[in-house]
Amino acid sequence: MTRGSMQYWQKRRAYRRLPRLRTIPKSKHAPLLFNIIGYKAGMSHLMAIDEAAKGIEVSRACTIVEIPNIEVYGIRLYSINRKTGYKYVAKEVYNKEAAQKAGIKKTKNDDTKLEAIKGKLNEFVEITALLAAYPKGIATGQHHVDKFESQIMGNTINEKFDYITKLLGKEIKAHDMFKNGEHIDITSVSKGKGWQGPIKRFGTARLFHKATQKTRHVAPLGSFGMGRVVYGVPQAGQTGYNYRTEHNKKIMKIGKKEETGSINPKSGFMNYGMVTNDYIVIDGSIVGPAKRLVRIRKSISYDDKSVKEPKITFIATTNKGI
Repeated sequence: MTRGSMQYWQKRRAYRRLPRLRTIPKSKHAPLLFNIIGYKAGMSHLMAIDEAAKGIEVSRACTIVEIPNIEVYGIRLYSINRKTGYKYVAKEVYNKEAAQKAGIKKTKNDDTKLEAIKGKLNEFVEITALLAAYPKGIATGQHHVDKFESQIMGNTINEKFDYITKLLGKEIKAHDMFKNGEHIDITSVSKGKGWQGPIKRFGTARLFHKATQKTRHVAPLGSFGMGRVVYGVPQAGQTGYNYRTEHNKKIMKIGKKEETGSINPKSGFMNYGMVTNDYIVIDGSIVGPAKRLVRIRKSISYDDKSVKEPKITFIATTNKGI
């Protein structure tokens, strides 16, 4: 009787806009930030040379994600509780100016204490970066700062510490982390559809009206003597607005804000507007509606041994919906 993928059970609403990331790949390369965030502007299409198809020019759908101004305002260090075995936040170090700009009021620990912490790195098991995204000037209409945490890819905690201390209080750009042609993972929240019945929610078959006097419902909810309804029975409920991750999406182009004229339609993207900041053009579609917060991370399953930059010949700037 159960329809739909049990992988995504339960079908409940996401409890926050910013999804969290639980997996980080083991990196053999130099230390690097793991993820950044952006805002989905809309879709378009482009023409590119496909080397796998003997150099034929092909048409591909693409999605434009606008990247806000992102700054590193702090460092977070984790230790392990010997009694429970769980990690906990042992220390946080802030850059005062960047932290106050991000809205952090408690800035007692500033970056002048980094030298003292460097000699005690053996007490910590993990180090992460605290970042703030400033969407001011972006067409989402959002004014509050999006604060998020990014793990650091690397081999040793000393390498990670030296890497992140150099970035503390500085701005992060998309081209500092990713390359054209690289494969990435996209994590976001899908489009919400509200309260829906079992047919739209699970795709169950319609019943004959003559048999049950109803068509768009589930007839048996389980065995007669059980006394309860098991969770696998399709029933009405919240549909959409779920966490979803799409793996191995290809970056077609990383553009700067001076190059937005090459992607912006004359009337702007539908339900979004004009892209005015740095952006990333991603091959294919991604989850969520326009203005949705998107988390972009390094691919955890695709090994880009040799990244080849796509040869884009044309990007459409016409909006068919207007």
